Amino acid sequence: MTSSVPASRIPEAVHRRRWAILGVLMLSLLIVVLDNSILNVAIKTISTPAPTGLGATQSEIEWAINAYTLVFAGLLFTAGLVGDRIGRKKVLLGGIAVFGIGSALAAESGSPGQLIAYRALMALGAAFVMPATLAVLMNVFERDEQPKAIGIWAGGVGLAIAIGPITGGALLDHFWWGSVFFVNVPIVIIALVLMAWLVPDSRDPRPGRLDPVGVVLSVVGLVLLVYGIIKGGELADFTDAKVLATIITGLVVLAAFVVFEKRSDHPSLDVSYFKNKVFSAAMSAIALVFFALMGVTFFGVFYTQSVRGYSPLESGVLMLPLAVAQLIFAPRARLVVDRFGNKATTTAGLILIAATLAAFAGFEADTPIWLLEVVFFLMGAAMAHIMTPTSVVIMQALPREKAGSASALSNTFRQVGGALGIAVLGSVLATSYRNGIEGKLGLLPPGLRDTAAESIEATLGIAEKLGPRGEALITPADDAFLHAMHVTALCGAGVALVGAVVTALFLPGRPPAGQQGEKEPELVGATD
Repeated sequence: MTSSVPASRIPEAVHRRRWAILGVLMLSLLIVVLDNSILNVAIKTISTPAPTGLGATQSEIEWAINAYTLVFAGLLFTAGLVGDRIGRKKVLLGGIAVFGIGSALAAESGSPGQLIAYRALMALGAAFVMPATLAVLMNVFERDEQPKAIGIWAGGVGLAIAIGPITGGALLDHFWWGSVFFVNVPIVIIALVLMAWLVPDSRDPRPGRLDPVGVVLSVVGLVLLVYGIIKGGELADFTDAKVLATIITGLVVLAAFVVFEKRSDHPSLDVSYFKNKVFSAAMSAIALVFFALMGVTFFGVFYTQSVRGYSPLESGVLMLPLAVAQLIFAPRARLVVDRFGNKATTTAGLILIAATLAAFAGFEADTPIWLLEVVFFLMGAAMAHIMTPTSVVIMQALPREKAGSASALSNTFRQVGGALGIAVLGSVLATSYRNGIEGKLGLLPPGLRDTAAESIEATLGIAEKLGPRGEALITPADDAFLHAMHVTALCGAGVALVGAVVTALFLPGRPPAGQQGEKEPELVGATD
């Protein structure tokens, strides 16, 4: 999927403009990654009742995030194969155009349901952009320049993660909630013009075969599983017949997907990779760390904005240490791996993640804010020291010719882990909040009690409409949310500790001398 063209076959005209091409590829990648990190600070605003937001419930907010994540993860492999088959430039242009159209529609959504649908459309475009940018890059740079180019490409992902929350906060301070999506449109137009002018087309002379049945089974299975988990949290009842039926059906469809892929001669997910315990442990670590971190990001926004009263921009700035730590430590994490080995580095990183999550269980409404900043910074540092060694392990566990699919697979597991983290930890948060607030809603009419118990934003929205009478609900809402956050944080910490046990048992120790440099080009591409 990312096979490079030999240097002698790169036309001189393409070679001369290779850095300009890289700039265009990074621009398209930037908005795809930026959009997800921008959305983090907009969660609270979108859940605020109209006209400020859409009045989305917590489960609808979870779906607005997961609709993007699940479609993106489900189509990543197929999108790469389509690019190999019909040409990467065509796929890039089509993907970025679909992403732009989805962004414009999402910005004008009139209901949470519309927002969820348009976010899925955006993901459809993004899934075709991500693999095509790396494939084009590998085809316009000579082998000796590829590591440097991929390093800059991966740095663009880090930059987008860092500036996303601040950009989103600044937009929300001055414009309506839809501006966090509409900002993509002018960038998409510029990217399309520059792509059409600068980027050469390329394709794989021997492309892989598509696996539409596998794609449908994986997406349907994941959507059913996540829907059941989110619905259980919304109802605060996982024994409900519909909830159980949906979760079980999702697991059955995913089992059918595994069986089908095992028997297929052109699987989108090569199940045989997972016979390698080292590979499976590294993939588990990636999925579990994003499971824990995405859940924290979800409740962290409500903590800083709803409980602490910070604006979206201030909330975005507060999250900056998380990204800054990754930018500082990710390029240097290899030094730690070389000294202590993959097992020790990854296990220590997961233990630190667990400790920072557990720290949230001690946060109250008046906790000094610098403590939150320290926790975010340590979380980012821990993440950098997990992603680098697991990427080394994944690339060394499989043959060199499988580097492209291994990189795509780690990206897919990251997305699925994050989606399940939002679903599971979001459901824990919703269940705990409902149980904590229901007994304090006696002054509300019976019809409003169920709505008010859905989330802290729903309670505060109703309290605001009641005027002075509603002020009595604010303190109970904060208390119920803080208790729910403490429970959720400890659940996340438990998940991270499970990951630490898995890596301590199955990851290899210090890598053999001489292998690190050999794997460098694939490694950098796999860490994004």
